[in-house]
Amino acid sequence: MPQGMPDTNLWYKTYLEPLTHFLTGACLARAGFNRKTALATATMTLAAEAPDLDVVGIFKGPIFLFAHHRGFTHSFLGLIFVSAAVVGFMYLVWRLRGRKTNIPNLPPRWGLLFLFAYIAGLSHILLDYTNNYGVHPLWPFSEKWYSWDIVSIYEPVLYVFLVAGLVAPLFFSRNEPLPHGRTAAVLALACVAGLYAVRDHEHRQALHALEAQSFDSAPPVRVSVYPYPTTVTRWYAVIETRNSFVTSDVNSLSGRLDPAELLTIPEPPETPATLAAKQSDFGRVYLAWAQYPLLTEEVSGTNTIVYFHDLRFGYPSMRRRNMLSGSVELDGHSHIVTERLGNRAQRPPD
Repeated sequence: MPQGMPDTNLWYKTYLEPLTHFLTGACLARAGFNRKTALATATMTLAAEAPDLDVVGIFKGPIFLFAHHRGFTHSFLGLIFVSAAVVGFMYLVWRLRGRKTNIPNLPPRWGLLFLFAYIAGLSHILLDYTNNYGVHPLWPFSEKWYSWDIVSIYEPVLYVFLVAGLVAPLFFSRNEPLPHGRTAAVLALACVAGLYAVRDHEHRQALHALEAQSFDSAPPVRVSVYPYPTTVTRWYAVIETRNSFVTSDVNSLSGRLDPAELLTIPEPPETPATLAAKQSDFGRVYLAWAQYPLLTEEVSGTNTIVYFHDLRFGYPSMRRRNMLSGSVELDGHSHIVTERLGNRAQRPPD
């Protein structure tokens, strides 16, 4: 695993992929919710993305954002307040528009809109759960992270299904009374569910194939596989053995690792620098989130830099970028000088 910081800001861009959430909220509304109350489509579309408003934490620094992203606003409890804020915003817009809606005989029902906003917010948590960044929806009662690891953060096929579900009624439902588009939206959501089912099956196949193999002449301690966005049979694999980590691509149909991408990483020993870095604000947050943390260090003058990597984001094509990696710089007395996530630095609190 190469040392050094990422040459891009991919770690930051990974936080934000709003399009899928917006499209999902709109399709949910079109699936029938918009027949119950006015403003349902706008409310659910906004509510499906609203949990990501926590990215405003970047103004307090990258470590603060990393610690709080997918936190309270992505929890079952926090969604109550997020949904209330979205409905409050829609009420304000409704008042500013003179209490007018696109369907005059369908008035807004604010209690239902709050419920629908909460449902749309749940879709956000579900979508985030399916990828390998994960969520901890029981926060603040539990800090445990959950991830399904079956869908890439950027999944082009989802765009195709959801956009088609929203656009098709423009061509085939022009003569239907408003609101229209329910059939297309339901079909789009069914296609999304079908994609998840296929990916889950291939994910399990890849896991079972790796669990049956031997590494270092012994069964693996732990295995995980993570998705690629354009294929359901090729997965990125991380295997933990007694003394090392093994990463490669694996084919879920054959169960074979790609020898050209095979990388064995000896588990580095603990040092005073890594122990001190683990106790930093960044270190504690990172280790609570990471599934396969790997800490390496290098000397820079009189200081030591400890790099934090999570091997689940060590895809072969991204190894030089070290996406979602960070570092802690310590002086000669193991005092923290700077904490970094990606290329963004934040000084530790006094």
